[in-house]
Amino acid sequence: MDEFSYLSVLIGVILGLAITQILQGFRGLLHFRHTVTFYWPSLVWAFLILLIAVQSWWASFGLRHLASWNFLGFGVVLLENACIYMVAALALPDFAEERRVDLRHSYFKQIPWFYGLFITALVFSLLKDVVLSGSLPQSLNLWFQLFFIGGSLALILIRNESFHEVYTLLSAALFLAYIVTLFDYLH
Repeated sequence: MDEFSYLSVLIGVILGLAITQILQGFRGLLHFRHTVTFYWPSLVWAFLILLIAVQSWWASFGLRHLASWNFLGFGVVLLENACIYMVAALALPDFAEERRVDLRHSYFKQIPWFYGLFITALVFSLLKDVVLSGSLPQSLNLWFQLFFIGGSLALILIRNESFHEVYTLLSAALFLAYIVTLFDYLH
């Protein structure tokens, strides 16, 4: 077993747990739909975080070409994925039969942590490239990540519901463009 195959197991476990968090949230929505007040941006972000976890796993295949690994490089990769897990854990609330869940209230309550951890994951993603390759990612990848960092910071600071809804739609469109443009095929 080569180094990447060995190290990728833990990366896969963390991302698998992130995916599980989102799927359990969707399961909760189905089971307790009669006690849930829906808010579409929460659902869009849950789908986006699911897609981000899958995309992160997909993109990690490119790390197999790295000739030698050190603990710092592996640590940065783990921290990026741990933040994705934490964002996934905050995307949808926990559900229980005996209480009502308002997704709008939950969304706005989690804003600082959700978007703060999302920013942290993106910063670790940028650091990953610096630590593993010695440079920032290619310019288009860098611009996408900076857009999401700046937008997330704006979402933390601006609590206007219309702004959050417009940015959510823009984020969904741009993240899909990001995947199609940069990660359509395994390299």
